[in-house]
Amino acid sequence: MKALIIIDVQYDFLPGGALAVNHGDEIVHKINELQTHYDLVVATQDWHPKGHKSFYTSHPGKEPFEEIKLNGLDQVLWPEHCIQGTKGAEFVSELSTNAIEAIFRKGMDKEIDSYSGFFDNGRKKSTGMGDYLKGRGVTEVAVCGVAADYCVYYTANDALDLGFKSSIITGASKPIDLERYDRVKKDFISKGGTIL
Repeated sequence: MKALIIIDVQYDFLPGGALAVNHGDEIVHKINELQTHYDLVVATQDWHPKGHKSFYTSHPGKEPFEEIKLNGLDQVLWPEHCIQGTKGAEFVSELSTNAIEAIFRKGMDKEIDSYSGFFDNGRKKSTGMGDYLKGRGVTEVAVCGVAADYCVYYTANDALDLGFKSSIITGASKPIDLERYDRVKKDFISKGGTIL
C-alpha cells in the first residue's frame, strides 16, 4: 500500500508567510492532483508553542538563520513561524484536505525542533506516524510539500530508516536553499531513496 505524506503546506511557509519558501504556492495544485493517486493520504503540521527555542527571538542577540547548538544538536535559528492557533500555522485554504486521513503535528516541544514528520531532531519522541502507517499496511511512501531541503527530506529519510520504500516528489516540493537541496537529494539516493 502506498501513502502520500504532505508536509507543512501552511501559510507561514508560503509566499507572504513568516518563513516563506520561494514559489511554495506553485505546488499546492499539484499536491491536490497527486492525492487521488495514493491509497492513503496523511499530512504534517508544524505546530510550535510561543517562545520555541528554534526561534531566533528566543536567543537575545542572535539573528535569523544563525546556527547554534541547542541541547547538543545543531540548530538553525528561524524566524517565528507556525505558532499554535495562529493563521500562519493553518493549512492554506487552497490545499484540498478531504482525502487527508490523519494529521501529525510536530515541533510542539519547546526545547527541540522537529523537521521530520516521524521524530523530533534528536529522535527522542515519535509523532506516531510510523506506527500509524504500518498499522494501515503501508509499505511505500511518497513525500511532498515544504520545505524540500528540510522537512520533506528529513521525513523521507526517516521513512527509509523505518523500513518504508521512500521517495521525494520534486515537482510537488519546494526548497529554501537549492544548493542544500541538491546535496540532500544525493544523500537520500545514496541511502536507497528515489526522486520522482
